[in-house]
Amino acid sequence: MRLVKTLLGATAITAAASAAYATDLEVTHWWTSGGEAAAVAQFAKAFNEKTDHNWVDGAIAGGGSTARPIMISRILGGDPMGATQFNHGRQAQELIEAGLMLDLTDVAEAEGWKDVIHPASLLDSCTLDGRIYCVPVNIHSWQWLWLNNAAFTDNGMDVPTNWDEYVAAMPALDEAGIVPLAMGGQPWQSSGAFGVMAIALAGPEAWLAVNKDKNADVAGGEAYAKVFEAAAAAREYSKNTNVQDWNLATAMVIEGKAGGQIMGDWAQGEFAVAQKVAGVDYTCLPGLGMNELIDTAGDAFYFPKNDDAEIEVAQKELASLMLSKEVQVAFNLNKGSLPVRGDVDLSAANDCMKKGLKILADGNTMPSGDMLLSPDTSGQIEDLMTQFWSSDIAAADAQAAYAAIIAEAE
Repeated sequence: MRLVKTLLGATAITAAASAAYATDLEVTHWWTSGGEAAAVAQFAKAFNEKTDHNWVDGAIAGGGSTARPIMISRILGGDPMGATQFNHGRQAQELIEAGLMLDLTDVAEAEGWKDVIHPASLLDSCTLDGRIYCVPVNIHSWQWLWLNNAAFTDNGMDVPTNWDEYVAAMPALDEAGIVPLAMGGQPWQSSGAFGVMAIALAGPEAWLAVNKDKNADVAGGEAYAKVFEAAAAAREYSKNTNVQDWNLATAMVIEGKAGGQIMGDWAQGEFAVAQKVAGVDYTCLPGLGMNELIDTAGDAFYFPKNDDAEIEVAQKELASLMLSKEVQVAFNLNKGSLPVRGDVDLSAANDCMKKGLKILADGNTMPSGDMLLSPDTSGQIEDLMTQFWSSDIAAADAQAAYAAIIAEAE
């Protein structure tokens, strides 16, 4: 037996292992942009320095929609990695039910994860039948609008404080040769932006009725009609983005080639790499400045089962390390996300992160779509939104198709 001391330094977990040899642990993820790479490097650095093991980076370019099928195929095909990223929610549920994921309950109980992870829904999303199968590492919210301040002030306008003011400024931005709304071509971007607009413009209750209760009448009703009409108007001002990747669209905002972008708070990492200052160079509006709340989406790491006892030891050490105070701070300051621990020092947080922390402290939170919708339903919505944002399909027709998807949702 080998005693594996937790990186929190407070408890110890006993694990079976043959010897204290260093283990190469492959970790797959889709963090490849500048800000993302800087953040994941904090995990790798801590793992290599604080354990006897080696982080083998398995970055997959193209975002989660590209990476997840590859990850799942490897696990199902008997070629599991040591650890893999998924989002909070139901993405790994079938793998857990198939018995392919390592049970982390012993680590979680020994280290008191229930006492430090906030909100509790994050750990709940890792739990199935009372057992814990993943470690949440951050809180990422889609509910943000990012604006380049100079794009407005240099053209004689005040920086908008909400969506309505932003929309009113779009014609002037367009006239000045600035893309009003940057929208990359990856399917998840258009789907995510629509979800943000739904919460901001239709309101949280309507959004929950659709995504949680699967109420097709609300999806096809007046509240959502306003969202589809607003999205149809906004897409006219996003057509000249001409990039695929989300970070390239964010770069357009950073460089002043675009006025704004609806994107999750991971965009902060790109502004940080570009050495831009929140509140000076750019403005962030939670809830589009309309309904100031955040969703508790984010990233979690799962550990596929492996027959090698040494690998299991390394897996549990990494799970422990990812929730340690020091690593939580280092990772999230680089990532632009909020920590899942409620007991860490974030005095170095910038203005945008402080906004998110206050919203979180006030309890103005929502579950994410990933927590409520099956991967199949999410995929159907992504396909619809890709078609909607890239064509002239009428708002009413897109809404009817959307309501039909919700009516059949699991």
